[in-house]
Amino acid sequence: MRRRVVIPVALTTLFIVGGLCLFAYWRSPSRGLPYRDSFGAAKAEEWTALGGTWEVVGGAMRNDSDERGAKLLTGSTHWQNYSIEADVMLLGLGGDAGLLVRSSHEEEGVDAYDGYYAGLRTIDNSLTLGRAGYGWMEANFPLKPRGIPVQASRWYHMKLLAYGCQLVASASLLPHGNPTVASITDEDCIQSGRGGLRSYSSGGVWRNVVVRAATQRDVDEMLTQGRSEENSSSQYSINDLLSRGVTLAPPLDNQPSALPSSPNTQSISSLRMVSLAKETQATVRGIVILNSPALFVQDSTGGVAVQPIKSQALKVGDEVEVSGQVKTNAFSSMLENATVRVLWEATPMPAVSVTASQAATGAFDATFIEVSGLLRDKRYGPGDELIFDFDSGSQSFRAIMNRGRGNYLYGKLKLGSLLRLRGVSVVDPAYTQFVTPFAVLVRSSDDVEVLAGPPWWSAGHLVAAAIGLLLLALIINFVYHRIESMRLRAVVEEREHLAYEMHDTLAQSVAGIGFQLEAIRIGTPEELSNVHRQLDLASELVRHSHAEARRSINMLRPQQLESEGLLNALTRCAQRLVEGGAVQVVVGATGDVRPLPLRTADTLYRIGQEAIANAVRHAHPSRIAINIKYEKNAVHLLVSDDGSGFRAGEDMQGFGVLGMRKRAASIAARFEVCSSTAHGTEVRVAAPLAPRVTFVSWPIFVWNFLKERARNVAASNKSNPHPYSR
Repeated sequence: MRRRVVIPVALTTLFIVGGLCLFAYWRSPSRGLPYRDSFGAAKAEEWTALGGTWEVVGGAMRNDSDERGAKLLTGSTHWQNYSIEADVMLLGLGGDAGLLVRSSHEEEGVDAYDGYYAGLRTIDNSLTLGRAGYGWMEANFPLKPRGIPVQASRWYHMKLLAYGCQLVASASLLPHGNPTVASITDEDCIQSGRGGLRSYSSGGVWRNVVVRAATQRDVDEMLTQGRSEENSSSQYSINDLLSRGVTLAPPLDNQPSALPSSPNTQSISSLRMVSLAKETQATVRGIVILNSPALFVQDSTGGVAVQPIKSQALKVGDEVEVSGQVKTNAFSSMLENATVRVLWEATPMPAVSVTASQAATGAFDATFIEVSGLLRDKRYGPGDELIFDFDSGSQSFRAIMNRGRGNYLYGKLKLGSLLRLRGVSVVDPAYTQFVTPFAVLVRSSDDVEVLAGPPWWSAGHLVAAAIGLLLLALIINFVYHRIESMRLRAVVEEREHLAYEMHDTLAQSVAGIGFQLEAIRIGTPEELSNVHRQLDLASELVRHSHAEARRSINMLRPQQLESEGLLNALTRCAQRLVEGGAVQVVVGATGDVRPLPLRTADTLYRIGQEAIANAVRHAHPSRIAINIKYEKNAVHLLVSDDGSGFRAGEDMQGFGVLGMRKRAASIAARFEVCSSTAHGTEVRVAAPLAPRVTFVSWPIFVWNFLKERARNVAASNKSNPHPYSR
């Protein structure tokens, strides 16, 4: 009883302790630290994007969008004291790019997060450090030496550290620039959050991102690096930021002005009406909607593909002026040999929501669209790009994406899922391969949204469900047999207990009565012959009762069955019953001997015991044979004797045959008794055994079971072709 209580308590305690350890590890501020990016291996599965067009290109993370407040985050929200550093390159003017620490509650938007940000800004050539909380407060620190500009397309090394309520940021021009260090103390600071990358109104490139746990020593080292006679690093309280000119956005008079455009610009939609008979030059003005694998520009009337004379570092959202030779096709137009001039870093163009049928008409060629479809197939293209095939109603289309961060998306998306895509619609056969009416050039994996997963009734899920049900059935069967085995074990233990009680009470009492009768007979005078005769009869009855009691005790207490096996147990039983007589006991076993289920072994033992006892009591044999034959799916027990036997048709109730038959039926065994007065008696029992199910054999076992089931049903229908007729 004590053991039954201790084991569940120990398991419960172990489970609780394990859960607490797992919870503590999950909330640990050092979980996942130190961290180093895998951009060099084109992997970024652990990063989450909010806005922008984030892609891994050339071993670095790149955002080619001018979107305001694009963020890319990684790590645990329980990170507390740590630093993040990286090499950063700005891709445009009029904005900034940098690093985030202790970020949480993030959403898409300019300052839609709680956390700290340090970035390099081009419009005032400064290192900005501030706090966002769905609003913005900042302090600006000019780069060292004073007056040095922050330039696009140059690498800077940045580091942002948070320790306690102190924030320290540094920036230096690579490879050997002097670091500019900025430090602020926030009395009501944010305690923990994720790390990340961020850009504002400018694209950017990040590489060699490293996150480490920080200490006070790291803070002191960063502050020491920034101290010099010319310009020592400054430390400010967040309450002093207003005195330093806290701003909610860069001052408008510092924004770079747009370049003037040509007065001869025309709308993009007018290019489709250009005559095919002669070469025509045209100038259009629009916003860049895609810069890879081809350049596309869109205005309010439509979009156009551009083949520039020379490649330029353009970002999604740049407002440009394009001049080139017009090439018109059936549904699209293109500007070849074009010159591209950046006018302004504008806001990226929003997507136009259309159906697949509308896009298939070609009316939205070279336009940034949003369309939905069911994923039918996915594969890698000849140029290592990702190709996805979709169905939407009666229309089919394909989506093409650069590998980059899309490689993670490729493994995540499941066939049959309903997806929403944002990308540039094209009808050029170079992309459609004459297979679909249009294709969608997806800018990044963040432009793919899963609306619904594949239906659960797919073939794979049905097979998995069938296998799961089969495993569940096997588990239930195993548990059932374990419970049944425990129940039978309890019955055996109770029988053994009853045998001990009978031995200590009934058997001893009967033996005592026998001794008393023998003593009375000895003390009775010899001339009382009638009394002597009655005492002898009583003593004989007592001896017979004592023998029956011993036999019952032996039948109730087969303690050797589990330890010695069925054959040895029956052998011992037979030897005890014929002890002192001239009966020969012969035993034998054939086949692959295997352990038997407790219920089967106990039942066969009882039947064999009864058969041996009947032979000894009634048949007066000179030889008793016990044989056990093991087969693949059955075990056979044969108990035979050469005694007097009985004739067919005689009442067999007194020989215990009815009890043996009922025992055999309890384990679905076949029971037979063959007897004759000339050859003795044979008791045959054939008990079925469950086949040995292995990892290799279980499909065959299931197939044989189903085949046998079908055969039984067919036989039943054949025997009664009209089950409802009377």
